[in-house]
Parts: sequence; C-alpha cells; structure tokens
Amino acid sequence: MSILETSEKEQMTLDAETRGKERIILVFDLNEEFYGLDVNLVREIVRVPGRITRVPKAPGYIRGVINLRGTVIPVLDMSIKMGRESSEADSDSRIVVAEFEDLNLGVMVDAVREVRTIYEAEIESADRVETSADAEYLEGVAKIDDGRLICLLDLPRLLDIREIIEGEEEK
Repeated sequence: MSILETSEKEQMTLDAETRGKERIILVFDLNEEFYGLDVNLVREIVRVPGRITRVPKAPGYIRGVINLRGTVIPVLDMSIKMGRESSEADSDSRIVVAEFEDLNLGVMVDAVREVRTIYEAEIESADRVETSADAEYLEGVAKIDDGRLICLLDLPRLLDIREIIEGEEEK
C-alpha cells in the first residue's frame, strides 16, 4: 500500500467522522421552497389524478381521497396545513405516498426534484434558519453545498399521525 492510498483512506475516514450519519431524502418543491422527506417513509410517487374525491367534514388541509390500485389514500395539502395558500396542481405536481406505522397518506407537492444524500453535519436546527415553515414541523434544515436550504419535514408531527392512528384504534 502506497502512502497516497493510506492518506486517501484516512481522509475518507475523517470525512465520515466529521460529516456524521448519512441520510437519504426525497427533495421536493412546495410554495417555492425546497423540502425533504426521509426516503424510508416514501412508498411511491404518483401523478395527480384528474379528480380527487372530496371528503365531507374533513379538515381543510385534506384535499380528499384517491383510489390507488384499489387502496383509498387520503391526500393532504401541506401548504394549507402550514398556514399558507394551496397551490394549483399542474403537470409537475405529484402526490408523494408516504407510509408511517401501516398508515398510507398522500402528500401534494408542487414538484419532485431529486433523491439526495445529506449528512448530519449539514443539518441545523430549524429555529436558527429563516423559513416560512413552522419550526415545530421540521426536524431541521439542511444547508447544501450549492447554497440551497432544504427544510426536513417531520411528517408524523406535521400531520398528527399518532393522533390519527390512535383515533383509528379507538373506533
């Protein structure tokens, strides 16, 4: 083994130690900002169908339900949930179907951009960075080398998933 090979291995080890744990996220647009969601929560990404069936007496942030290969999936509008106006669906809009504790939910997004690896060292507290999203719904904000900020969503907290699951168990 040459000195060059040894120093490269040492540098890779140092980089891994300073960067911290690796996370893989799905990056998408919502209200002209970048958001990220852990890919382990993402089941699939689908085009917005021509019709989303409204649900009577549902909270305002629930757009309705769709039939996805025989499964009824509630579709949530995160813009409304975060206190902003809903954006109109266009050809770039998608529904990110997320799964959490056996509950499938569709989340409307303006566009899906990429799947990206980030590291713990790139993540800052949401309280320390200026964003339109409520910090209580974020795990943090990733500062990417190209200058972008990606708000990392805490989907269970944003959508009160634990309350939904407990409500379903009580029925």
